[in-house]
Amino acid sequence: MTPDELARESGDRPGRQVTGSREDPHAQTRAAREQPLLLHSMSMFRELFETIFAHREIATVVEVGVESGQVSSLYADLGATVHCVEPAPGDELRAVLTEDPRLNLAEGLSPVALGDLPVADLYVLDGDHNYAVVREELAWLMKNAPEAVIVLHDVLWPCGRRDFYYQPSPVPAEDTHPATKDGPTVWHDDITPAGFVGDGAYTVAQHAGGPRNGVLTAVEDALDGSGGGWRLAIVPAVFGFGVLVRKGAPGAAEIFEALRPLTSSPLLAAMENNRIALYTRVLQLQYEAKARTDDADRLAETVTAQQREIAGLRSELDRARAENATGRQELQRLREASAPPAVQDPELGEAVSHLGRALSARIRKNPGRSRPAR
Repeated sequence: MTPDELARESGDRPGRQVTGSREDPHAQTRAAREQPLLLHSMSMFRELFETIFAHREIATVVEVGVESGQVSSLYADLGATVHCVEPAPGDELRAVLTEDPRLNLAEGLSPVALGDLPVADLYVLDGDHNYAVVREELAWLMKNAPEAVIVLHDVLWPCGRRDFYYQPSPVPAEDTHPATKDGPTVWHDDITPAGFVGDGAYTVAQHAGGPRNGVLTAVEDALDGSGGGWRLAIVPAVFGFGVLVRKGAPGAAEIFEALRPLTSSPLLAAMENNRIALYTRVLQLQYEAKARTDDADRLAETVTAQQREIAGLRSELDRARAENATGRQELQRLREASAPPAVQDPELGEAVSHLGRALSARIRKNPGRSRPAR
């Protein structure tokens, strides 16, 4: 059986290898363009959840932070009853969860909502990605569900060392860092409007690192506070898939060993770094393109306004020219009206002409005569 036949047999799930064939050389490219530009969903980790379920009996799953219900169905497909914790589910999500009896909506904020649910075998934490919330969730789980497997999303960039606050944020002001609507980028350490921004969905801490900042920092502090009884492993893909299990818990050793080829893969880590570098470069190019479009729009508006102004000035000039022509005509009329009448007596005219002719003849007759002495 070819790799493509295996992929088709498994339902062509995201991430399954598709190589194409001599008869169908474009199968891989079709699979590539069907993926979103940014892979971000927990559904990409199906094979990792299959690995966890294969090495640990999972009857109940509590999912904190529900996407569309697709990932929730994944756990149910693997044989679990699922409790979906979501503080503000939309109508579409409610409909999806209502249609599937294996999925149960728990409307509320984590970690408070965790206490109202049965203790689960698997907890998936993909809610508010900041230190305060994750640290409180882990404190509750380590105390009340010490045998559970805990999976955390977004333990690497951009949330690993920088708080993200979904809006409106329930986190008390004293537990937050100064935040901004700008976002991080791979290309420099400062935040930028051309970075990984929330467009109103979330804000981010202005500075990365330091104490009490980021998802991974919260996990590390939880481990430090556990007395060394827990273990963390990270699959460096799609923003980081963290697995946290207490040492000695059922299936813990088997799960970590099964995941070891992925958690210890420099190749996978390099590909993730390249992925986020390329994506944040796309974000920068999109920002610059929009800025240029905005500049072009403003320039077009300026040109249009100037053209309107020129047209107005031309209209005023035409009116002024018309008024000037009218004025000239009126002035000519006034001049003509005020001029003295021309002499019309024919006899007087004839006498003047005769006198002129006589004077001219006399001058021609005596051209050299000197003036009489005084």
